[in-house]
Amino acid sequence: MADTNRGDYYYGMGRRKTAVARVRLFPNGDGSVTVNGKAANDYFGGRDALLATITAPFRELNLDGYNITVRVVGGGTSGQAGAIRHGLARALVRMNPDFKAAMRKAGFLTRDPRMKERKKPGLKRARKAAQYTKR
Repeated sequence: MADTNRGDYYYGMGRRKTAVARVRLFPNGDGSVTVNGKAANDYFGGRDALLATITAPFRELNLDGYNITVRVVGGGTSGQAGAIRHGLARALVRMNPDFKAAMRKAGFLTRDPRMKERKKPGLKRARKAAQYTKR
């Protein structure tokens, strides 16, 4: 078990789209979530869906009493929330390997491979072509 007084924590890195989150999980905390130096509620503007995404691993395991600090870069708010969830699940598994089966079943340990498709030459967007005119 880690000792928070000494600064011990469990680490997990998560990725989603172009966002990368480095998550530190401190046991024996008051349940605070800090993202880039701000409270998660302030950072994500109070969007409940994003806050629910972040705390999903805790709800899956029925856990509380952990402090979380996150450094996240890249992407938008939705991608960042997904990256935090991925990193938090990895940190929980590092803390207790017995959590791995539940995290895997919920799909939190799998990196979501979906990315934005690149624009192709000759097209307006990735797949949108100019309108065809017969005459």
